[in-house]
This record gives sequence, structure tokens and C-alpha cells, in this order.
Amino acid sequence: MSAKRPPAGAPDKNTVTRVYEVSQAERLRDLCGPHHRHLALLEARLEAYRLRAESQGGGIRLDGAEEGVSIAILALADFERRLRNGAEPTEMELDGALQAAQSPSQSFSGLKGLKKPVTAMTRGQAKYIELLAQPENALIFGVGPAGTGKTFLAVATGVAELQAGLRQRLIVTRPAVEAGEKLGFLPGTLEEKVDPYMLPIWDALRELMGQEQMERRMQRGEIEVAPIAFMRGRTLKNAFVIVDEAQNTTVAQMKMVLTRLGRDSRMVVTGDPGQVDLPGSQPSGLKHALRILGNVEGIGVHHLTALDVVRHGLVSRIIDAYAAAGES
Repeated sequence: MSAKRPPAGAPDKNTVTRVYEVSQAERLRDLCGPHHRHLALLEARLEAYRLRAESQGGGIRLDGAEEGVSIAILALADFERRLRNGAEPTEMELDGALQAAQSPSQSFSGLKGLKKPVTAMTRGQAKYIELLAQPENALIFGVGPAGTGKTFLAVATGVAELQAGLRQRLIVTRPAVEAGEKLGFLPGTLEEKVDPYMLPIWDALRELMGQEQMERRMQRGEIEVAPIAFMRGRTLKNAFVIVDEAQNTTVAQMKMVLTRLGRDSRMVVTGDPGQVDLPGSQPSGLKHALRILGNVEGIGVHHLTALDVVRHGLVSRIIDAYAAAGES
């Protein structure tokens, strides 16, 4: 994330000092981070403003160019608000607060009614959540590289609609490419057959609902997971449907699953067109769908980029390096 630089040759008299006051010692520790890592991150992100941040008594002292100090105060206030709402005191949350502080005209909305609040960390995620939050968007494609939150935010939206009673079921499906979709011979229930492919979904559901509620809703049939092959011949009514890892669907599979959409249902298709694992030279159903459906009325498409990666900071640099090398 780049910061706006002050005018070249700005005189030192523009340097200001302010203190962001924090009344609770424990909250101050969370804002500063272990070994003051959050303050170091704040300085690094706002280096162009010569920002310096240090814990001082009952607050955080900020020195630097006036605009940079103002951004830092806005970011700390937003970071503290997120912590009060139950967010974890992580560098990712601080990065999200910084992005919001540098985009004051843009509301970084979140999803409510979940076990823990889910707030956009980047501008791209904010636009994605806005698209997901509009019920008239019956079919949405969320595409982008790993770590951009495209699947997690889709699952969060589905959980929020399920818990609010807007949908009767949450259905998640993804291709099991390595098993060739031929899972019938494996022992166990359907969930056990596809479990290795659904681990990211289970992790998201546990985080958003808690283990107990997730299991209870699964037992009642309100949450369902299934490989793409098991969608054939069905009409999915009054459901929030997520098609994950869609880059690994064939063209025929994509057409089949898209046409399962029934009355009072919504569908979100997520995937990374740059990470196709289909065997041989089979074309990706996601790439094909994006090409022919992009201008169809009622379909929303949102592209997330490396700027929206919210994993370790190194991940976005890895993505950029591969992109620069022209490799997918």
C-alpha cells in the first residue's frame, strides 16, 4: 500500500506532534502490538510522511508531517473501534484500518450477525462486500489470487443470510479435481468423502458460526457440502450457493452448476483463473464463463488483485513476482 507523498522540499516546520490517548492499558498494548510491531508497521506504511510512533504514558505519540499524523490518528481510531467490536489485534486489521483512513470518502463496510465481525481490509474487499450485500445480484463472480478473501467473504455473506432467515440453506460445492469427481467408491458419508477438498470451507464456517452451531445446522440440512458432480439434476431453491475453486471446473460443469440456480436463490462463483489444475488441455469453465457472461444483465463480476491479499505481506510480493515473470 503506497502513501501519498508530501510536496517535495516540504519544510521541517510542517512536522507536528500529537498524542493518541488510550485510557486502558490492555487496549494500549493491543494497539501497539507485541514488541511494538503495530507501531513499526504504522511507521513503515506512512514512511513518506516521516512518521514516528511510540508508546508514551497513556497513549501513542505521533511525530511527522501533519497529513501523515492525521492519517495515523484516523487509522488508530478505526483499529480501536474494530477491537471493541471483537476483532483480533492483528497486523491485517491495522492494515485494513490504514486503508480506510486513507480512503475517508469510502465506507469500509462489514458483515453483521456473525460470531465475529467481518470487515473489509482493502478497497477491493469493500467493493466486493458491497456487491455481495445487494440481494438483487443473484449471480456474482469473485475472482482473484490466493489470500484476497474471495471465498471467506462469500461464505461470510452466506452465513449472514442463513442466520438472518433470508435463505433456508447454505450450499457449498467445489470440484475435486484430483479425485476426478469419482468419489462414490470411497467409504463414509458424502461429507467425509469430500472433506479433504473442503477444509478451507470448514475453517471459515467454524470461525464465522462456531463448531456447535455449524454441526447443528448441518444435521438439520441447512448447510450442505458436495462436489460439483453431485449438483447434476438438482434445482437449488431458496439457497445461498457458493461454487469455490471454480477455475477447476470444466466448461460443461460450469454450465451445469450455473443452471441449477432456483427461485429465491443466490450464487457466488469464486476462483483464480491463474491457478487452473485441470488435467491435460481442458479449458477452464471459469475462464469461459467470464468471457461469455461478463455483459449479461443481472450478473456481477468483481476482480480482486494482489493489492487485496490479506495473508502474510510476503504473499502479495510473491504474486507480483510471478506476474512479472509472466507465469501463472
